[in-house]
Amino acid sequence: MTLTLDNHSQKKESSLTQALRQIQQLNSKIALLERQHQDYVQKQQNLIAAIAEICVSPMQEVQALRILIHRGEAACRQYLRSLLVKQRQTSKSSSTH
Repeated sequence: MTLTLDNHSQKKESSLTQALRQIQQLNSKIALLERQHQDYVQKQQNLIAAIAEICVSPMQEVQALRILIHRGEAACRQYLRSLLVKQRQTSKSSSTH
């Protein structure tokens, strides 16, 4: 009888230990996802600030936001770079005339 109770308590303890380990793993995954989300939000906020700074017209801002929403961050950054190149070319041609 004592052996059966001891065996039963060990099984309970083992399953509790296993459950605690799984909870710790889930908490670690949640913490990682929260950090990744914060990084993502920060990048998006930086990108929106860049859109506001680089775009010279409301139409360019709308286009940049559309690109960000539909095609993602990389495509939006590429669009903003192309705007900067055009602005530099325009300012160079304006200053030479």
